[in-house]
Amino acid sequence: MTVVFPSATEPLVEITREGPLFIMTMVDKENRFTTEMCKAICDALDHVADSVDKEGLTEAALVTRGQDKFYSNGLHFEKALTIPGFTDHTFMPMLNKILMFGIPTIACLNGHAFAGGCLMAMAHDYRVMRSDRGFLCMNEIDLPAPLPAGMSALLRYKMQPHVYRSVVLEAKRYAGKDALANNLVDGIAEGIDSTFELAKQVALKIAPKAKSGAIYALIKEDMFPEISSRLMMNAKL
Repeated sequence: MTVVFPSATEPLVEITREGPLFIMTMVDKENRFTTEMCKAICDALDHVADSVDKEGLTEAALVTRGQDKFYSNGLHFEKALTIPGFTDHTFMPMLNKILMFGIPTIACLNGHAFAGGCLMAMAHDYRVMRSDRGFLCMNEIDLPAPLPAGMSALLRYKMQPHVYRSVVLEAKRYAGKDALANNLVDGIAEGIDSTFELAKQVALKIAPKAKSGAIYALIKEDMFPEISSRLMMNAKL
């Protein structure tokens, strides 16, 4: 069964099940972030959380992925940045929802994860990346565009200092092997199908930790208090 958000006639995100795994697939080509895309992702996350709770699952994990050559190519400038408060009230709260999600999360980087796509990937607990195609990159320095405090905190906490410097001050592009060597991802595989299989292997290994219930999210709150507070500092609740 496939659950589609926001609707079957306007699909942006799909949720499917494979045993204890929830697979979230972004299906909007480059998967650029708009108000509609962020809401679809948040609604999909709520659906997963509700399913885990209602079914009393003791094993569960979430795998997110894109299609073809893009995981996500970042914010949609024409549709997103023309909306006042989009970053503070929509995009960063979505990142926080992923960061603090109550079951293990694995980003399956099937292709490019640029700017906002890189941030979404880094908000996950684990990441696996295709080795033969795609880059992780933050290109704000080249636009140029500032990095809000919440985004900077997310990158700073999830990256080693020298990698963080290269990412934000040099807009360095990290392909799979380089990303693995610098601890940006937890594994790599060649080809889109093998990368997805690796992501599921990682997810299945960690899925039993979901039996801790609310404790999983509580531990993450203690792990990342500064990231969460900065992501949400200007959000309308």
